[in-house]
Amino acid sequence: MARRTPREVADKWKLATRLVRGGTNRSDFGETCEAIFMTSGFRYDNAEIAEARFKGEAEGFTYSRLGNPTTAGFEERMALLEGAEVARATSSGMAAVNAALMCQLKSGDRVVSARALFGSCRYILDDILPRFGVAVDYVEGSDIESWRRALATPATVAFLETPANPTLDVIDIAAVCDLAHKAGARVVIDNVFATPVLQRPFEFGCDVVVYSATKHIDGQGRCLGGAVLCRRDFFDDYLNQYLRHTGPSLSPFNAWLLLKGLETLDLRIERHCDNALSVARFLEGAEAKGRIRKVSYPGLESHPQHNLALAQMSGKGGSIITIEVEGGRAGAFALMNRLGLIDISNNLGDSKTLITHPASTTHQRLPAPEREHLGITEGFMRLSVGLEDARDLIDDLDQAIG
Repeated sequence: MARRTPREVADKWKLATRLVRGGTNRSDFGETCEAIFMTSGFRYDNAEIAEARFKGEAEGFTYSRLGNPTTAGFEERMALLEGAEVARATSSGMAAVNAALMCQLKSGDRVVSARALFGSCRYILDDILPRFGVAVDYVEGSDIESWRRALATPATVAFLETPANPTLDVIDIAAVCDLAHKAGARVVIDNVFATPVLQRPFEFGCDVVVYSATKHIDGQGRCLGGAVLCRRDFFDDYLNQYLRHTGPSLSPFNAWLLLKGLETLDLRIERHCDNALSVARFLEGAEAKGRIRKVSYPGLESHPQHNLALAQMSGKGGSIITIEVEGGRAGAFALMNRLGLIDISNNLGDSKTLITHPASTTHQRLPAPEREHLGITEGFMRLSVGLEDARDLIDDLDQAIG
């Protein structure tokens, strides 16, 4: 195998170059497209080399659960994109979240978390961690005083999403990192809504970043994948052995698809954001006319954390909009069922525009009072704006709103 471009050289590349060239490791055939190494294991020239690799005394692959050339290419490209020392791929976004938390927590530890989270993240914090003696305290994510009060007591981890799924709460990353570190906590951020193109949490002091690569990184609804990014010491002390022995590994084929997705990520995110802003402005006009109850989008000045969102997210609002209509679940379902172009789906970050009803899908496990507290009402919907012509999306929403 040819050598990869040295990290000190690749670190100097601009974003678009990192997305196309980062982590490239060509075989002796000199292929221009990354190869897919569909193998579970690897052979050794002699027994001594096998021993040395398993001891970590020699470079090379041993088993695709532990590492694979195609997966390693995706990991290196993600690390370059995010500015992380280490990236490790996982089989899904939730595998990444679970690994980032479970690898470092033990009985007696405490997690302080923003209340607004993806439903499966809430399940880990509400149901799984307490079984192992880990305490979890929730705060109102966008209220820094809420964080300050909670982190006045020592903690092990501070966990958040910003913007949050699905409420689009925007959290001051730098402020939370400062408070968390003073409390002895590491900060773990799910950065999926913002994407690594718009928001780089390590620059604000974050310790661990997780992604569902299924979303914008693939961006075309083809495969599952995730990633955990961190410093070398965190990887060595916590993450490495956890991943090695629990096996949430990404398949080489999915890693290859995600590599292809990264090549166009910045181009797609630009279009996602432009479309979302156009659609959000239309919906804001519909709200002003009383056609819908409420629209929320970080790129709109009406969003309560608009200035913070643009400061943290490279001046863009992202691809996700929320809508609330009158009539509760029946009103939301009626609107969704009248859509002709936009698809009903619980995924997001796809090239196709998708809409979902969180109260009956992604967040249906949450008790109704907690959903109401978060603002996930029965009339609330999450819209993931895709790459179609924004005028067609607006036309479809216009007729569906009625």
